Amino acid sequence: MKFQSTCSQTTAAMAINGTKRRKLGHAASEDEAAPLESSKASQKAFFKNAANWDLEQDYESRPRKGKKQDKESNRLPIKTADGRLEVLRSLQDEELSVESDTEWLEGREDDMDSEPESEAHEEAPAVPESQQILEAQEELAKIAMVMNENPEEHVGAFKALAKIGQSEIHTIRILAILTQMAVYKDVIPGYRIRPQSEDGPREQLSKGVRTLRQYEQALVAGYQSYIKELARCAKLETKPGPSGQSLSSVAIKAACTLVTAVPHFNFRQDLVKILVGKLSKRRADKDSAQCRDALETLFREDEDGRPSMEAASLLSKMMKAREYQVDEMAVNLFLSLRLLSEFSGKASRDTVEQSKEGGPRRQKKEFRTKRERKAIKEQKALQKDMDNADAMVSHEEQERMQSETLKVVFASYFRILKLRVPHLMGAVLEGLAKYAHLINQDFFGDLLEALKDLIRHSDEDANAEVDPEAGEEGAEAEDDDDIPVRNLTREALLCTVTAFALLAGQDAHNSRNQLHLDLSFFITHLYRSLLPLSIHPDLELTRPAGASATSKINVQTTTVLLLRSLTAILLPSYNIRSVPPLRLAAFTKQLMGVALHLPEKSCQGVLALLGDVAHTHGKKVNSMWNTEERKGDGRFIALSESVEGSNPFAATVWEGELLRKHFSPKVREGAKLVEKGMST
Repeated sequence: MKFQSTCSQTTAAMAINGTKRRKLGHAASEDEAAPLESSKASQKAFFKNAANWDLEQDYESRPRKGKKQDKESNRLPIKTADGRLEVLRSLQDEELSVESDTEWLEGREDDMDSEPESEAHEEAPAVPESQQILEAQEELAKIAMVMNENPEEHVGAFKALAKIGQSEIHTIRILAILTQMAVYKDVIPGYRIRPQSEDGPREQLSKGVRTLRQYEQALVAGYQSYIKELARCAKLETKPGPSGQSLSSVAIKAACTLVTAVPHFNFRQDLVKILVGKLSKRRADKDSAQCRDALETLFREDEDGRPSMEAASLLSKMMKAREYQVDEMAVNLFLSLRLLSEFSGKASRDTVEQSKEGGPRRQKKEFRTKRERKAIKEQKALQKDMDNADAMVSHEEQERMQSETLKVVFASYFRILKLRVPHLMGAVLEGLAKYAHLINQDFFGDLLEALKDLIRHSDEDANAEVDPEAGEEGAEAEDDDDIPVRNLTREALLCTVTAFALLAGQDAHNSRNQLHLDLSFFITHLYRSLLPLSIHPDLELTRPAGASATSKINVQTTTVLLLRSLTAILLPSYNIRSVPPLRLAAFTKQLMGVALHLPEKSCQGVLALLGDVAHTHGKKVNSMWNTEERKGDGRFIALSESVEGSNPFAATVWEGELLRKHFSPKVREGAKLVEKGMST
């Protein structure tokens, strides 16, 4: 009722005002009548819609503004990740701010549509790289400290470390890799974690066991992701960063550390693949040397046999895939295996023949009472449980692994020997000489023929190198760095050493008539090589020409190889009295003449060898020191093509008089000892 009276009063006032205007004003024209009519139409529409208004409900639904809006926030400011200070507001403050924003937006929608759109958020200010590195260091140190104290209660730390390692900053990625390496090295247990089967039966586990299993599965998952990241980073050809280290070098260092520290844990083969992949390069570098040292440590400290077998298989496959265009250090790694002193079988590239001597012998049965037999049975069961708990490897399993490793090694050696890869021949012959006692006797004939063929080809290659018609081609070959330098003299000596090592390494010398083993070819070749070797320029070099700069095994001098060959021929260990006098005399006369041209240390070694020959075979050759007891006619031929054709007993050892006047006191003393041995 109040609303209707108000509307009638308003209408009456408007009518009075309208009549007064009409009385005071001039006569209205047609143009002034149109606005009046439109205003009347709008007034009618206004009154028509006003009846539907509900002003009381609108007033009731309007938000109330209390005194809390003007209350200041008493919360402390915080520092955000980007370095800005912000004041935290309570939930009520946020609601009030939303309400005030809503009130401010009322009636301004049209204006907002007409204005251009602004950016949704402002860009955060860029944090300096040094500040990011410092924060990453603090975070990594904090996580590592927490993992070191109690890793089982912080399972999510593995993912946190991996997330930090995904940074785009080079230094942060290096820090993350090294931190994860140290953390995993400390927290990895002394046993291998088997994967948890999801389809298995549900077991009722205690809280502690459940927590331990969750931790182990998180450890395995994080470790696997970390190794994949190492493999990816190791393949990157990145330049050294601000710290002076490249990402690939750091990844390889971490892989080498984990291979030597935790070789028993999961994903060992993936780590070895990283190292073998680095060794596949033709030219070795510092990272390759580091991988070589890690694998050598793995071979020497391996008591199980399986890690060595896996690494040897990966090396063999890598060299075969690269067509043996790898550095010498990859082949020399086989010399670090523990096969030399532990394995007793005989093998070739295809089969392994186990020895029967090492089997258990049947002993006489002892009488035991029923109580004693029961106690012994319980003791055996207890010992079996203890062995399983200690994860001890049985002797049969270890021998099986070593036999498989030996087959892999010999297969690689024989392929390289067949292909005659120039820069790997020294390493292969060195390995065959070392593992000669483990080679099956049935394979001796083929192996000796391969060694003879290698010496023949080395002679042909040596003649081709001195051919004047091939001078221009040889000069072009020398300019090419990719063509390896062959040391033909060294290869021939290694072939001789290997041949006699095969014969002396086992009982092959007793059955060489049945095996048809003839080593006269190697004896004749060595005899003809003595004079050229005496004037060889690299005779006493620690690292002969053509050897790899990173090689640590194949560093024997040419003099050492020569003395090893002469000792095998003149003083064989299997039957020292079986050497014919003609061979002894020919080599003794030739060596006394060679000693005049040798350097001081090499001359001392040759005279020491002749002293041993005089002590053992003095009666067979002492006539060469006495002109009145000649046994031969004619003259001595030093350049004879055969040992028998040199006619050594027709000569005297006059070189001894010159050696007694040598400038070195040790050489003079050695010559006197040789004469003394011959006279007694």
